[in-house]
Amino acid sequence: MWVGLVSTLARFGLAAVWLVSGWVKFSDPTQTVVAVRAYHILPTDWVRPFAAVFPVLELVLGLVLLVGSATRPAALLSALGLVALVAAIASAWARGLSIDCGCFGGGGVVEGVDGRDYAIEIARDVGFLAMSMWLIVRPRTWFALGPGSRMSLSAATQPSMAE
Repeated sequence: MWVGLVSTLARFGLAAVWLVSGWVKFSDPTQTVVAVRAYHILPTDWVRPFAAVFPVLELVLGLVLLVGSATRPAALLSALGLVALVAAIASAWARGLSIDCGCFGGGGVVEGVDGRDYAIEIARDVGFLAMSMWLIVRPRTWFALGPGSRMSLSAATQPSMAE
């Protein structure tokens, strides 16, 4: 029972993360460009296209997780995205940039960002990464629409060899 509960909470939690993050960026494309540019990672010509596409991908990922139509593939994409975000934040920290990550809106150059701020952002994203990893291993959840993602509520009360 507890595996189904943890998996379901992880799926809905990650869905909320990606939906909120994607919506905030999608609804303010100018600020998203500022946030992406502040990392100084992408070539200048790639900043605007990336800033336009990334929020849409976050929204799609969040919707797929919300409905549970392809939990394991969505969790894998979530994990890859989070590894990239952690690497980008760590890169900004290592290069001495003072930026807001822009993960949930805002973003760009700000004064007074220090190692503690970056460590908190990385720790948060590593927590989300742990949720993604859990779902890669345990993708079956309650209230999922996808047949490979669905766990029946009756299975929660029966012992399982897989748990």
